[in-house]
Amino acid sequence: MDIGLLNEKPLHAALKNWVAQPENQLEVAVDGFVIDIIQDGVLVEIQTGNFSAIRRKVKRLTENHVVQLVYPIAFEKWIIKPGEGSEKESRRKSPKRGQVVEVFKELVSFPELLQHPNFSLEVLLIREEEIRRYSGKQGWRRGGWVTEERRLLEVVESHVFRDADDLWTLIPTGLPDQFTTSDLAHSMQIPRRLAQQVAYCLRKASVIEPIGKRGRANLYARSENSQ
Repeated sequence: MDIGLLNEKPLHAALKNWVAQPENQLEVAVDGFVIDIIQDGVLVEIQTGNFSAIRRKVKRLTENHVVQLVYPIAFEKWIIKPGEGSEKESRRKSPKRGQVVEVFKELVSFPELLQHPNFSLEVLLIREEEIRRYSGKQGWRRGGWVTEERRLLEVVESHVFRDADDLWTLIPTGLPDQFTTSDLAHSMQIPRRLAQQVAYCLRKASVIEPIGKRGRANLYARSENSQ
């Protein structure tokens, strides 16, 4: 078996099959790294986990190659817990619905890359199944249950960000010209922590810039060069 497939999880394998075309090359060694797909000269890397784990890889490859990073977010999730003994397997729908803006939680690892002409980001909203198992001490936040694997049910939408300014399309038109992260959170209807991550990424990508203070809060505005 190819070394790139040894630890491949079901969600990653399914997304690779969804993205790849028959003529594409799969699991190819490039500059010391194994690439998921080479598609029309573009190195396509699928990441279902933390961006921090691939930071070095993506930065190095972008120096000399066109790279597209594909990242899935669960728009709809079904949680499955296997039964034990006479108990039946449980399958319930999570009340949470993922949204594209959640990519900023991971993009904080390298937001400046969206300024690079060789890099683009594709966010897929998906329906998925999350298989959990009981492990006792692990997963205490979920009563001892941990995620064992994720399975793709359907790709619902695709959103491609080809440069830093494309990130601004996620910002509602009602946001004031000068704003704080509290304004951002209110306008986007997201938690303050996520709004802070959005502001950090937009600032690092030179889409917005700090222009002063409003009380103790940093005040931001759209960068002139990005309008």
